[in-house]
Amino acid sequence: MNESQPNAPTKVPSPSKGGAYARQAAMLCQDRAFQLYLDRRRRAKFGLGEAALPDGTHDTDDARDWLVAACQIQSRAELDSNAQARQTFRMIRNRFNHWRAKQEGHL
Repeated sequence: MNESQPNAPTKVPSPSKGGAYARQAAMLCQDRAFQLYLDRRRRAKFGLGEAALPDGTHDTDDARDWLVAACQIQSRAELDSNAQARQTFRMIRNRFNHWRAKQEGHL
């Protein structure tokens, strides 16, 4: 017999952990090429020279902060449940991949 016990603890779902998109975003933020892309993107956007913002300025934490702000989320884990943020992430990743291909002479 499967009777519910009145004092049995209620199972509370664990906080959302990252799924496939969150993991992809984490790997992207750790990618030195992506960090370099952010350096160069910022220089171009604000008309800065390399002396003002040298290559290697962005690190993993900066990349994470930039990505969550760009996707308008609090955590990369939200990418797996927020369709709008996921679409923004895909666009960012595609633009980065296009930039990287140009840098490597594939385009």
